[in-house]
Amino acid sequence: MKYSRVYLSALGYELGPEVVTSAELEERLAPVYQRLSIHPGQLEAWTGIAERRWWQPDARLSTGATAAARKALAKTAVQPADLGVVIYAGVCRENFEPATACAVADALGVKGGASVYDLSNACLGVLNGMLDIANRIELGQIRAGLVVSCETAREINEIVIARLLQGVAMDQFAEALATFTGGSGAVAMLLTDGSFGEARGHRLLGAVSQVAPEHHELCRWGLIPSHGAQQAQYMVTDSVSVLKYGVQLGRQTWQVFLGEMGWSPAQVDRVICHQVGSGHQDAILNSLQIPKEKDFTTYRFLGNMGTAALPVTAAIADERGLLKAGQRVAFLGIGSGLTCLMMGLEW
Repeated sequence: MKYSRVYLSALGYELGPEVVTSAELEERLAPVYQRLSIHPGQLEAWTGIAERRWWQPDARLSTGATAAARKALAKTAVQPADLGVVIYAGVCRENFEPATACAVADALGVKGGASVYDLSNACLGVLNGMLDIANRIELGQIRAGLVVSCETAREINEIVIARLLQGVAMDQFAEALATFTGGSGAVAMLLTDGSFGEARGHRLLGAVSQVAPEHHELCRWGLIPSHGAQQAQYMVTDSVSVLKYGVQLGRQTWQVFLGEMGWSPAQVDRVICHQVGSGHQDAILNSLQIPKEKDFTTYRFLGNMGTAALPVTAAIADERGLLKAGQRVAFLGIGSGLTCLMMGLEW
């Protein structure tokens, strides 16, 4: 898919205020480590993640998403009344219903004929939301739209730690390992048709998506079926298989992406990938033959913030002047399912 009149006009983000180190998590898991003969320091060694952020207990997802949205809107002349759509695209949501987007839209003062809804697709939610908005803009249906997300890792980490302390085997610990990479943050991406002033933003050129749904059971986060009144959250990940098949899908998508964009690998100036950890970063960059210096990462200090990970990383790279005007920038997203989405922008 190609776009001729869509701009990423502003990015805003908010990080969880509480810093949680990998060493702190290992201290809480000390009985598990002793039982399974795991040496301290392995969590950072396995993942490359030294610390991550968490929200305070009982923090509202819509509050974090709204804070990020206000930061994005403040960078432009776009007003809440100009928004034709507000999408909340986080894995974490406040309710089954209503849509968390409704709380965000209310806090921003969005009313009237705007579309307001949630969209969910694992760690690709924000990128999918961007394409939903881009399609509406390209068709001339709206002038501006906002996609937001707020992810929280505290609750699922607390649940998994408590479960592991009850006694598990090594294979069960391995399935839980990815949970401890999780970080908390919020993001907002404002897309427009470029008609709100001189600073249009970064032009969205195109995107492609490839899927391998036969691998949908490799990474799961949900509710444990129960005959009782209470249901508990669980998260299990086959990290080895996710890496293996994720890299395969990424390589396939990269070839389709380059063909769609009409780019050679050398013409891609910068890439921003989904933030999982050091192993995934090394594997995907090596597989796609992308020089490491073209990438920018935040996982070491922010962990994996789900749908917020890639766009927050892009926002930080932009703040630091690492993304420069005129550069060809590729967003390389992948989510459990498996789904891969790559997006090309002219910064």
